[in-house]
Amino acid sequence: MTPALPLGREVAYPAHYDPALLYSIPRALGRTALGVWDEALPFVGYDRWHAYELSWLDPRGKPQMGTATLRVPADSPNLIESKSLKLYLNSFNAHRFDGADAVLSTMVEDLSQAAGADVAAEFGLPPFGDADEAESIDALDIDIDRYGPPDPAWLKADPSAIVEETLASSLLKSNCPVTGQPDWASLRVSYRGPRLDRAGLLRYLVSFRDHAEFHEQCVERIFVDVMARCAPGSLSVEARYTRRGGLDINPWRATPDRTAPEPRRDPRQ
Repeated sequence: MTPALPLGREVAYPAHYDPALLYSIPRALGRTALGVWDEALPFVGYDRWHAYELSWLDPRGKPQMGTATLRVPADSPNLIESKSLKLYLNSFNAHRFDGADAVLSTMVEDLSQAAGADVAAEFGLPPFGDADEAESIDALDIDIDRYGPPDPAWLKADPSAIVEETLASSLLKSNCPVTGQPDWASLRVSYRGPRLDRAGLLRYLVSFRDHAEFHEQCVERIFVDVMARCAPGSLSVEARYTRRGGLDINPWRATPDRTAPEPRRDPRQ
């Protein structure tokens, strides 16, 4: 862990490869407020990062370009702060690697060290679109006049109607807890259980609009609140955040019975 959080302050552009640029944040800091403990997580999942701006030098000094998909497991002790990840990847720009495999192995080793668990990395990005159909709730004709703090009281379900469906919204917005800058995302809630009240779900998601929390913590909050208020038998929550600094993050949390969704990107990504 680096000694000071780089987010929200001026940081010199890295002139050489430097894994010390990576900044780790203990996940326990956000989970304690939710009553979630690392020893007994109520979910499985990962944080899937898309890196759009990746470059390095080959052994003869010729620049190489690429994109990459990174996966940090949700049960890792630490999340990786986004600006530090950007600076770390930029530190590859003037460094010579023996080949593409050396780039990947270096990323895996450094990111795993920062996260405290095995991180996966591969070149390339997932395709656009959805593997499964999701029904948007954004067109609901409702009035909304509360934009924070997140209010789980909006979440309701009808126990007389057991369904299996995937609902989506592109109206999720929260703010960076350090800089106050907006973070935009689309959300997919896939569940089996009592039918969720869609108007209540949309009002709940909009109540994040003035809320300050890291992306990963927002998704865990949504998962925990839906489970507590609506008691689905199975639940998957995936957020796809828009790009910032050549990176976007896609946290996914789910009950252990769920398989990971097929990786996809939104048009805004």
